[in-house]
Amino acid sequence: MSDFVQQQNSVCDFGSSESWVILSPIEQSIKRKIEKVGTPLKDWDIQINYGIKTGFNEAFIISTEKRKEILANCQTEEERKKTDELIRPILRGRDIKRYGYEWAELWLIATFPSRHYNIDDYPSVKQYLLSYGIEKLEQTGKVHNVNGDKVKSRKKTNNKWFETQDSISYWEDFSKPKIVWNRIAAIKQFAKVDESVYIQDSMHFIIGEKLNYICSVLNSKIIQWLLSTIIGEAAGGNAGNADNIWNIPVPFVSSDKSISDNYLYEKYELTTEEIAFIENRED
Repeated sequence: MSDFVQQQNSVCDFGSSESWVILSPIEQSIKRKIEKVGTPLKDWDIQINYGIKTGFNEAFIISTEKRKEILANCQTEEERKKTDELIRPILRGRDIKRYGYEWAELWLIATFPSRHYNIDDYPSVKQYLLSYGIEKLEQTGKVHNVNGDKVKSRKKTNNKWFETQDSISYWEDFSKPKIVWNRIAAIKQFAKVDESVYIQDSMHFIIGEKLNYICSVLNSKIIQWLLSTIIGEAAGGNAGNADNIWNIPVPFVSSDKSISDNYLYEKYELTTEEIAFIENRED
């Protein structure tokens, strides 16, 4: 490592308690320009939240066929309508593509503790969930003996057996336009989602202002370089964590239009050599 620093004539400040990486002179120059021009996303009017952790995806995330079956088992139109509203489309991390997504026709039984549902108002859902056995569904952390087999319940929480593991007090935010991404994927891809679509806990999402613009910036070549080369290495490769996204410096704009890579090269005042470095990098 010392030979690399000497050969590259790289100057790094190790005086702070923050994570650091070894950068070549051209990388340091690009990094300084990004930080000089951009405003960290934490200073924008946005919020970042986690996706949903059920603690038992096998039961709470269902196929379209299973959803149809649950709805068909409803005894009244009122029950069917309420049950239909309870089961929402959900995306997995693998479904996210750059700017878009491929929905796998999966659905979430969205019994968030913060909604204080009465499961007896949803008898068809109750019947379906209990088919897995209440020992697996309860949130006690206990190990049960069921017909000679050891069955472990979900981890201990204050939530009820039919509820998801997370409270999700921000459940209304899922109905708003949002930017979503797989925080644990090697290559970060960001998609704008307008519909009332939910996401799994392997993902984060942003709500707030100028989402079209922010999404295009996050997908840009220069920010992808920043995430993988600087933030990714410094954070042990987990560049998609909320803290890292919060700190990305993005040039502030008044409009909410998608932009191109050339727009950011100009905004960050990159030289021809620096642009070529970003353009020719390997993912």
